Amino acid sequence: MSDLSLARAALDVTPPPDLGAQVEALSSRGMVAIRGDLADAGFAAALKAATGCDVPGVRRSTEAGECRVLWMSTDEVMIFCEWSAAPGVVASFMEKAGDAHVLALDVSDARAVFRVSGEKAWRVLAKGAPVDLERFGVGEVRRTRIATVATGIVRTGDDSFEVFCFRSFAAYMWDWLCVGAGAESLSDL
Repeated sequence: MSDLSLARAALDVTPPPDLGAQVEALSSRGMVAIRGDLADAGFAAALKAATGCDVPGVRRSTEAGECRVLWMSTDEVMIFCEWSAAPGVVASFMEKAGDAHVLALDVSDARAVFRVSGEKAWRVLAKGAPVDLERFGVGEVRRTRIATVATGIVRTGDDSFEVFCFRSFAAYMWDWLCVGAGAESLSDL
């Protein structure tokens, strides 16, 4: 389990200048990966008890309070929550799931999260992701690639997206997003 006193962003960076899209590295966020039968009533009840959220539809997300549940595949959801809440979400879900065949893991230390917002946000991401982000609705989720990095994208508002990737790619993803946001080179940032 992570030492909660060490919670920090994957990178300590200064945001680039506003060029129609703002890029920011978000401070550490609690993340819990849960695998199981998403159609099972027991799974849904355990998820609701642990997060307050319903099971999201395909490529969608649901929210309640500080929790957001993202559909990741036919047998997996990812929960975004407060960093300090992640261990409790795992424990609560596993307790409520009982004997069901499920897996819940705190993966907070394994991922980095970035916010891309502003009028040109979708265009920045479209430079590297093979997804029609112009038509991407609020609450939609995709597992995809940006440039060469396996990522997840969720649209959190009309002009706002969150991108998450493995922490080991955080510096590369930061650089790519900043250049994609319009800087001529990294030295302009």
